[in-house]
Amino acid sequence: MMLRSFTKSLVVLGAASCLAASSAWAVANVGKAAPDFTLTDVQGKTHKLSQYKGKNIVLEWANPECPFVQKHYGKTTKNMPTLQSQYAGKGVVWLTILSTAKGKEGYMEPAAAAKHWQTVGNAATAVLMDTDGKVGKQFDAKTTPHMYVIDSKGNLVYKGAIDNKRSTDEADVKGATNYVTASLDATLGGKPVAEAETTPYGCGVKY
Repeated sequence: MMLRSFTKSLVVLGAASCLAASSAWAVANVGKAAPDFTLTDVQGKTHKLSQYKGKNIVLEWANPECPFVQKHYGKTTKNMPTLQSQYAGKGVVWLTILSTAKGKEGYMEPAAAAKHWQTVGNAATAVLMDTDGKVGKQFDAKTTPHMYVIDSKGNLVYKGAIDNKRSTDEADVKGATNYVTASLDATLGGKPVAEAETTPYGCGVKY
């Protein structure tokens, strides 16, 4: 009887541990605190998400070979670099995250990645390497681009697509409803985000 009771206790404890582990990973939800992480940028500097608490933050998942990403770094509009620079002037931290695994399409070693993103005009606070995909999976990043906005309290207030024009055509940037700018403008103005979650579009993240 005592053995059965002990075994039952172990099962309960094991189940509780599994639930705790699951909840530890299932925290990238709108309205909840964004999970902290530590990543190294393409220059070798370490960045911790929590070091930017008190600031509004954008997380941008990217892949240099994805045509949907290329659309927003296009020669005509330079949409993503323009947004990065524009909101940096408003105190927003912008982190471009590369979750492509070694050997997969679009993977670059840090030095090559640094050169590429500089060439296309990336003006983010940092370009971060997530080669093992841990942070991407933690945030459930599905596509490139996949966008997240975190407010100054550390809460996730938006996740999803960059805009409502699901194409690779750079001309579609003009006139599109940009969910990221709408979320940032609302958050910076102390207002709730009207559309806090949308379905992302783009290339699948190459984990």
